[in-house]
Amino acid sequence: MSQDGGDHSRMSAVGSEVRRDGGPGLLSRKPIHKGRIVDLSVDTVRFPDGSTGELEMIRHAGASAVLPVLGDPAEGDPEVLLIRQYRYATGGELYEVPAGMPASPGEPWVEVAARELEEETGWKAGRLEPLTRIYTTPGFTDEVIHLFLATDLRQGTRQHDEDEFLETEKVRFSTAVDWVRDGRIVDGKSISTILYAACFVFGKSGKRASEGPPGTVTR
Repeated sequence: MSQDGGDHSRMSAVGSEVRRDGGPGLLSRKPIHKGRIVDLSVDTVRFPDGSTGELEMIRHAGASAVLPVLGDPAEGDPEVLLIRQYRYATGGELYEVPAGMPASPGEPWVEVAARELEEETGWKAGRLEPLTRIYTTPGFTDEVIHLFLATDLRQGTRQHDEDEFLETEKVRFSTAVDWVRDGRIVDGKSISTILYAACFVFGKSGKRASEGPPGTVTR
């Protein structure tokens, strides 16, 4: 997952404007740190009951994550691509789905997913299907990750960032689901993407449940 966040003007508008109508929301903000990836502030907010307080807030540009499906998605148990990546914050390697942040302000989330898939795995998606979006930790950050399913894969060009240390692995989709259950996959965005696909795309048997929803992009 690339940490090149580009311009922070891409960040979520949640809590970005002072509320002047008496409703819950931001009253004032004290900037603490503006970083390459996140901005940290202490916000004074009005709560729904009218009381006020201070909250530490991390603002983040957001990201896309994508589950790449190899072969025919109509197969009973298709192969998928996962990455095994070193993560300093966890003290070791994690199994994840490819993911990353916008390279420039306004980059569409589907384009972010396509670019990160190719950069991290060396595969291009012929079809990208939006799944859902998740707030990663809404107690202190506005980070949103947009989840996609990639199919009709073809070879592209792999290009890692200099601070990325990762390898790709092909596994059966059922194996990825088992790894979630067994605690081998513990990355939140990856668990969400895999289980969403298991429940709403392939169904319990692993077979594809339906055609793609509105917003599906054929490339």
